[in-house]
Amino acid sequence: MSSRNLTKKQLRRRRRRRRKIIRTLLLVMLLFIIGGGVGLFIYRMQGHSFDPLNQPYAVSREFANHLGDKEELRSESFASHLCVVEGNVELPTVAIPLTQSGLLLDVDRGIVLYSQNAYRKVYPASITKIMTAILAFRFGNMAQTVTITNEDLNLEEGAQMCGFWAGDKLTMDQLVHCLLVYSGNDAASAIARTVGGSVSGFVDLMNSYAQTLGCTGTHFTNPHGLHSEEHYTTPYDIYLMLKEALNYPRFSEITQLSEYTVKFTHSNGNAAENKLEATDHYLTGEATAPKNVTILGGKTGTTSLAGNCLALLSQNAYGRPFVSIVMGASTKDVLYQQMNSLLQYINNTP
Repeated sequence: MSSRNLTKKQLRRRRRRRRKIIRTLLLVMLLFIIGGGVGLFIYRMQGHSFDPLNQPYAVSREFANHLGDKEELRSESFASHLCVVEGNVELPTVAIPLTQSGLLLDVDRGIVLYSQNAYRKVYPASITKIMTAILAFRFGNMAQTVTITNEDLNLEEGAQMCGFWAGDKLTMDQLVHCLLVYSGNDAASAIARTVGGSVSGFVDLMNSYAQTLGCTGTHFTNPHGLHSEEHYTTPYDIYLMLKEALNYPRFSEITQLSEYTVKFTHSNGNAAENKLEATDHYLTGEATAPKNVTILGGKTGTTSLAGNCLALLSQNAYGRPFVSIVMGASTKDVLYQQMNSLLQYINNTP
């Protein structure tokens, strides 16, 4: 075979090899493109994207679920509209002993102006009735007629009573007035029986609802606040309950009354009425709030072991609301002196 023919055969083999290499490269590129397209499809189907790295952080890009789609649920925390107390905060002329507890809170601005032992467990006495009133407003029927029973009257000796007899009939609205104005323990029992089906059922409701409000240091055993070792709360939890109560306009309307006359019917059909004076000395004129301070509502509480207690919503000269709480004062006079030492500060800033 001539060298010329050999050279032609070599050239043909080389051309075939080049064509094979080109076909192989084209096949590899095609497979790469197809594989990349499939991978991209799967990546996008899993909820991923190729957003620019300099975008603001968004939880919805991290969690492909309903919570992640709602940014407001991440940013709107439980305490976003609450005053958050982290420790004791002093004021120059407030001299509440360390054995007591107190708070002064700028409600709108969420500022803690004064705090002492905010999370210490204390006996609430009749401040308990704030929760009783909340549940009456929330779950009760104000027009419902309630009959007083012996269970409502058989309370401990010396308990504050409205003067009802077994068989007396009055409305739920009247009972709530007696509860908040005069701090009637018989009224508290009648409300609890009616709203909760039984006093124990109502107490269970009180504890459950306290938890929904974020009250972590509270446990109730009754609807009125008569003493029990297992019946306690904290000043901060009282603030949470008072804040909830103020969502019901009737609460502040009733707790601003200096007196209330309850008209009802005895079991024999005879009409009766009792005039009840408020337990809040600011309302009766026995104590005077600092100048330009308006008392908008609240609740007193007194037992031998709880001491003298008061939780108030007040308004300063600029119309700004404040919550003030004093627990465990030795006497009523001392209680109102200590409360005034707090209230004098609410006009310092507009």
